[in-house]
Amino acid sequence: MTAVPAALPAVRAANVLWRFARPHTIIGTALSILGLYGIAAAEDHGTGAPDLLATLVAGLAVNIAIVGVNQITDVEIDRLNKPYLPIAAGDLSPQAAKAIVIACTALPLAMALTQGAAETIAVAAALAVGALYSLPPTRLKRFPIAASLCITGVRSLAVNLGVYAHFAHGIAPPVWALCLFVLPFSFAIAVLKDVPDIEGDRAYSIRTFTVRLGPEPVFRVGLFALALAYAGMILAGPPLLGDHVQPAVLVAGHLGAFALLIRWARRAHPTDPAAFTRFYMRVWALFFLEYLLLPLACLTA
Repeated sequence: MTAVPAALPAVRAANVLWRFARPHTIIGTALSILGLYGIAAAEDHGTGAPDLLATLVAGLAVNIAIVGVNQITDVEIDRLNKPYLPIAAGDLSPQAAKAIVIACTALPLAMALTQGAAETIAVAAALAVGALYSLPPTRLKRFPIAASLCITGVRSLAVNLGVYAHFAHGIAPPVWALCLFVLPFSFAIAVLKDVPDIEGDRAYSIRTFTVRLGPEPVFRVGLFALALAYAGMILAGPPLLGDHVQPAVLVAGHLGAFALLIRWARRAHPTDPAAFTRFYMRVWALFFLEYLLLPLACLTA
């Protein structure tokens, strides 16, 4: 009985860290690394479980550093848009958050330096883009095109190319296809994430696409980008990837995912922040699914 109260502070600390890490981004990064490892294994470039684990540690640390610095600089905005985040909610002090971000910046950089130029460039680029996005004087999140390019560049290029280059020499055709898929998909994530945050962004002069254009036009732009990603994989994927993938798995999986997207989009309400947040998290679920579908199509080829 006495062990339970003693464990509660550790449980609370783990809960705060989990919320600070933004779970959907952490899951997305973990699945990205695992999916890229699956493609490398299908191409006979698997490097073993210890290396995979080390890559996961480094990738998740970079993720926490990027989302952490954003929360440190956005406390007042988050009190309006995302009051459940730990700094905005008063569950994590800014000083503790800075310590976490510093540790999560130093760790992957130190690990990358032991691996070579490709890994160091990928880690440094992702961290630099995260800093430019959130920190003054640049604070690129104020400019919608630059902000969307930051998110798109990290997700589609830095993660996919950097991680795969670590697992294998050269970039396999399925990874280039993945980059082309994630490019419009991550752009959609970048613009749709601001739809529920319109009030706080407007109050603090963050001129997102949603603030400038309104929720419904941005919703349509996001859906077009997602449809473009799926159309490319369904129509161009099989002929371009040749013997690297099982075409039936590739096409059937993406048709099913696209059908889910259409179903969920019909229930989305861009002017209702709570309802639209549910749709946005379902878009992230489809992002997770991609890093299962493409490796499966490669492994079954």
